[in-house]
Amino acid sequence: MTTALNEASQKAPQDGPSATELLFIRHGETDWNREQRFQGHVDVPLNGHGRTQAQRLAARLADQPFEQLFSSDLLRAQQTAEPLAAAWGLPLQTVPQLREQHFGVFEGLDVGTLSSLHGELWAGWLRQRADEAPPGGETRRDFSARVLGAVQALAAEQRGRRVAVVTHGGVLDMLWRHLHALSLDGARACAIPNTGINRLRWEQGVLHLQLWADDAHVGDALSPTAPR
Repeated sequence: MTTALNEASQKAPQDGPSATELLFIRHGETDWNREQRFQGHVDVPLNGHGRTQAQRLAARLADQPFEQLFSSDLLRAQQTAEPLAAAWGLPLQTVPQLREQHFGVFEGLDVGTLSSLHGELWAGWLRQRADEAPPGGETRRDFSARVLGAVQALAAEQRGRRVAVVTHGGVLDMLWRHLHALSLDGARACAIPNTGINRLRWEQGVLHLQLWADDAHVGDALSPTAPR
C-alpha cells in the first residue's frame, strides 16, 4: 500500500474545469461500535458483521469501478476497502489525514464508563462545542480543518477522475456540515451507516452532494447497532 497526500501533494494546484467524482464510504462495523466505545485513532478491526458488510459493498460496486481507491490508514477502514480493491483491481492507497477524530482520554472507553466514572468530562463532551475536546484530544474545529483540507487536496490532485475513499463517521459528519453550511457546534444531524455510500462531486473548488447514506446492500440483519 502507498500513502497519499504527503506534504508536497497537499500544495495541490487550483481546481480546473474538470469535475472530480468522489465516493465516500464509512468503514464496516466493529465490536467497539456495538459497545458504544470511542475508537478514534485506536486500530480496531472489523467484526464478523463488518467483514460481511464490506464484502456486500464490494459486490454491489463491482461493476462500477473507480479509477483510484483511498482509505484512512486505520485498520477498520483498510479492511473495508480491501474487498473493493480486489473487485476493481486497484492498489489501495492510504491517507492518514482522513482518520477519525482523536478523542484523547476517551479512546477505548464506553459511554457507560464515561458517564459514571468521568461525569464532569462527559458533561463537557455533551455540550458538543467545536472548540472543546477531551484531554489529549482534537477539537472538532481542528478536526474539520484537517478533513476539509485533505479532501480539497485529494480532489484537486485527482481532478477529473472517479475516486473512492473509505473513511470514518466523524469525517463524514464534517463533510455533511460543510455541504449544508452547518455549525460545528451541536450533535450530528445526519445518518452515517456502516459501509453507507455517499456520492459527492468536486467542481471548480466546490463540493456538491449527489447521494447520502445509501446502505441498501447491507440488509436489516447487518444494520449497525450503535452510532460510533
